[in-house]
Amino acid sequence: MTQNDAPPAREQLSEQSLDALTTTATTPEEARVRPGDAEDASSLERPSRGKSIWRFIRDILLILLAAIVISFLIKTFLIRSFYIPSPSMTNTLQVNDRIIVNELEPKLVPIHRGDIVVFKDPGGWLPPDTSTSEPSGVAAFVDWSLSVVGLTAPDSNDHLIKRVIGLPGDKVACCNSFGQMTVNGVALDEDKYVLLPPGVTKVSKDDFSVTVPKNSLWVMGDNRYNSQDSRYNRDKPGNGFVPYDDVVGRAVLITWPIDRWTLLDNYPVVFSGVESGDGSGKNNTDQNPSPTPSPTSSGG
Repeated sequence: MTQNDAPPAREQLSEQSLDALTTTATTPEEARVRPGDAEDASSLERPSRGKSIWRFIRDILLILLAAIVISFLIKTFLIRSFYIPSPSMTNTLQVNDRIIVNELEPKLVPIHRGDIVVFKDPGGWLPPDTSTSEPSGVAAFVDWSLSVVGLTAPDSNDHLIKRVIGLPGDKVACCNSFGQMTVNGVALDEDKYVLLPPGVTKVSKDDFSVTVPKNSLWVMGDNRYNSQDSRYNRDKPGNGFVPYDDVVGRAVLITWPIDRWTLLDNYPVVFSGVESGDGSGKNNTDQNPSPTPSPTSSGG
């Protein structure tokens, strides 16, 4: 190549470089998205939006399913809500109070004297025509809300609630010369929870003496002259005792009405001096016949 040929070669290279730059350059108008491009982007967005909606629905369904499973487990193994249909536990509990029941007792946690327990009818305690007032207003809404999560007990009318006085092997008797209940010979000062008619000091209208059999409880209502409890069911199956298998759980808390929110006490000081029974599980042979309940006695 001669020196005279060099400039044209450089000039040709410059022109090719310029063409390349011109080809890659775009004007502002060309940089804008054309209508066709927008349609293509929209068509790509639609499937993505559809997937998002489906994922949202799927998440809601999974949450509802998890809530149902959890509420079922809670209802079955942990806690349950009941309402009080009768005055047998007045003044501790009022009619239509709502309570939370710990279902771990007595399955995993032992029952103690003084505990308030909910139990299924052992047989004949509740008359077939038992009628109780149904909740209404705000209380009815609370019941419905609890039923949604599986905590309400629609069968509250088929259950009873009383206070445990005697455990297996205990000898429960009434009344001593001071009108007090005794457990294994120890007198109980029940003033903290027992409701008696005005001027009455005897904690039971009728006298009795029983020994609690194995795997059973002797229960009584705090409203002593208006409670269809163990005393008045000794002519029924089980002789008035409540089998452990019928116990749903221990009442631990009043949840409604709001102004009555409180933990339910089992008053251990009342039973502090009572020693365990002999655990023989045999009924006392000199039990008195089942007395006739007062006309005002009620179930629940």
